[in-house]
Amino acid sequence: MPQTTTSHMPNPLVSVVLPTYKRPDRLRSAARSVAEQTYPNIELIVIDDHSPQPAADTLAGEPLRGIEVNCVRHQENRGANQARNTGIERAEGEYIALLDDDDAWDSEKIARQVTEMAESADSVGVVYTGCEYDYGDYTRDVIFTAEGNVTKDLLLGESFGEFSTLMVSADIIPQAGLPDDRFPSWQDREWLIRLSLHSEFRVIPEVLTYRNCPEKADRISNNYAEKRDISYPLMVEKHRELAAGYGRRYERAFLASLLFILGQEALRSRAYSDARTQLLKSVYYWPFRTDRWLFALAALGGRFSYKPAKNAMKALNSIKTETITK
Repeated sequence: MPQTTTSHMPNPLVSVVLPTYKRPDRLRSAARSVAEQTYPNIELIVIDDHSPQPAADTLAGEPLRGIEVNCVRHQENRGANQARNTGIERAEGEYIALLDDDDAWDSEKIARQVTEMAESADSVGVVYTGCEYDYGDYTRDVIFTAEGNVTKDLLLGESFGEFSTLMVSADIIPQAGLPDDRFPSWQDREWLIRLSLHSEFRVIPEVLTYRNCPEKADRISNNYAEKRDISYPLMVEKHRELAAGYGRRYERAFLASLLFILGQEALRSRAYSDARTQLLKSVYYWPFRTDRWLFALAALGGRFSYKPAKNAMKALNSIKTETITK
């Protein structure tokens, strides 16, 4: 990734990084959502993580007019994290937007984010959007509101958009570093923490990103094991000292937020004993969040108490838009 200087030119180049592996239909849909952007100056960098059908062949017949498309193919499968970093390193744009191959964008997303960048102070280097989450049998709209100096919010476990909601100024990436590809999960949140140390955030409080995330039992189980055995220890190692620097309160809240996520994943993977342990630890470290008490109570009876609670939460999520505030 070349060194750039924010120019605030009318239509600075935006590099869209799209990692993909073995999902040709999803790739076509994601690429079309990039081509349909109203913003006029986009390069699309597709990182093919050694799919059986090369991404260049998949996209050969697609009408991706108006954007420059560059397909880069890994010679072996290296995982989504390394694919994403390959794309960031090759990006030429003043701004970098990330899009997973099973996600899509509103046609105005890039234009709105570039405008927000241009109208903000030079200290702003990240603009993110609200998101619709499609779980298959229901959808949930989440509108985020946290902006400015958000390091403490991230450490406290507040919700932020994932990779596909972000636009990042290329200037701050050399300072913050690339996403840490050792993380099998939480890579986006961990990167956001580092970005927040070098930049202020702005949010567009509207749904401009669409995520496809159906629950699959085998993947949920893997997610829990990965978070417990790899992501949690790494996150604590990298950022516990940062949290403690703000005071004991932030250190405890930081640990509680990670344990709460672990507990939720354990519930979804039906590891009820682990769920009780993680959720009760979360409450011990930070007993001031009602939602964490509710999940801990739901875990006490195993599947007999969790399933009714899960169904009630689905029904609630299907009829509301959730606003995440600071």
